[in-house]
Amino acid sequence: MQAIILAGGKGTRLAERLHGRPKPLIDVLGVPLLERQLDALAGQGIDNVVVLVNHAADQIEAFFAARPPVPRAKLIDDGAPRGTAGAVLACLEALEGRFLVVYGDTLFDIDIAAMMAEHEASNADISLLLHPNDHPADSDLVEIDGDGWVTAFHSYPHPPEADLRNLVNAAFYICERSALEPWRESPTPLDFAKDLFPRMLAQGARIRGYSSFEYIKDLGTPKRLDKVERHLASGVVERARLTAMQRVVFLDRDGVINVQRDYVRTPDDFELIPGAVEAIRMLNDAEFRVVVVTNQPVIARGEADFDAVQRIHARMESLLGAGGAYIDALYLCPHHPDAGFSGEVAALKGPCECRKPATGLFEQAATAMKIDFAASWMVGDSTSDIEAGRRMNLQTVLVETGTGGLDNKWAVQPSHRAANLLAAARLICASAMKLDITQGSST
Repeated sequence: MQAIILAGGKGTRLAERLHGRPKPLIDVLGVPLLERQLDALAGQGIDNVVVLVNHAADQIEAFFAARPPVPRAKLIDDGAPRGTAGAVLACLEALEGRFLVVYGDTLFDIDIAAMMAEHEASNADISLLLHPNDHPADSDLVEIDGDGWVTAFHSYPHPPEADLRNLVNAAFYICERSALEPWRESPTPLDFAKDLFPRMLAQGARIRGYSSFEYIKDLGTPKRLDKVERHLASGVVERARLTAMQRVVFLDRDGVINVQRDYVRTPDDFELIPGAVEAIRMLNDAEFRVVVVTNQPVIARGEADFDAVQRIHARMESLLGAGGAYIDALYLCPHHPDAGFSGEVAALKGPCECRKPATGLFEQAATAMKIDFAASWMVGDSTSDIEAGRRMNLQTVLVETGTGGLDNKWAVQPSHRAANLLAAARLICASAMKLDITQGSST
């Protein structure tokens, strides 16, 4: 595969750290960022690299002259600034039929082969890496449907009242050259996220969202650079790999994250339980993957369709994101075992493998990430939640919010009890810290 690195930026916000160098040569723990990017690509067999240069191009040329050669590297001076998409469109003749776009100010550790496999299987024109972050309000966000196809782009700043899923465009793209050819003569400057991709989508392009918790961060400011260096030094980057075992906290939704009032049928019915934001942010900071697993029989009962539930989850993620918290994934069961409801969806009635305490939602999560179940947890407010956790050999926490275990559907005892999600998060983080200390002392 071929990669194109957009390395023409000046790095104005990083001027105090650059000391006259171009942004791609910023020092990251003693190694130029461009060196780290080339190594990451080479580690996955990508040595066919086009580097677009502009500002201080002579320094980047000198960098390549001084390092071991990249077998198929080509430097192209893209001339006047054209924007990210404009620069790529201007050199399409140098690109192959399929290529990866990498921004010159990002540190990444991505399993590109896994992303490529999904791109190929879906027959997409463009695939975008998406991930949640702790500052969605100042990020470009993407909407996807239930099958992973992009339905809308939302550039920041976002309207204060907007409810949007925390699906951030990570600026890491697999592109089919044929899909970009019709846009070669577009006026510049032209940005991928703000200009070209929305226009392509409106014209019917097949743009796919590839959601991943893997590590990718831009380091375009001193504060972000410092954070990336801390993550490198402490192993955060390596622990986010698809090949690494992940500690997961599975959360029920109603009665755990949000106040339980009958059923939540609209976004206006959704209200966070006090402390939920702090709790999830605490789990994020402790490097737990936070995965919501929720039974949503309102869909089978015909009281809310999939789109309505998507809007509810957009409200949830917006409220969490406003407080610097995020979930890594969400899996829901739309079924209901009983018939007799007005407007019910017949196809979703009856038994299934995903309605808790069945374990189908957990198994879906296990196909997306390597889960260390022995070090993972289930937090719920019902005995069905606790029984599902028991079946998956998870440590379980029953919270007193919601039903507080008074549903009495299953004769099961939790591993722990807690007043609410915040108390549960404190218990989980304290237990993990104690385990980490014990394991550290044993080695």
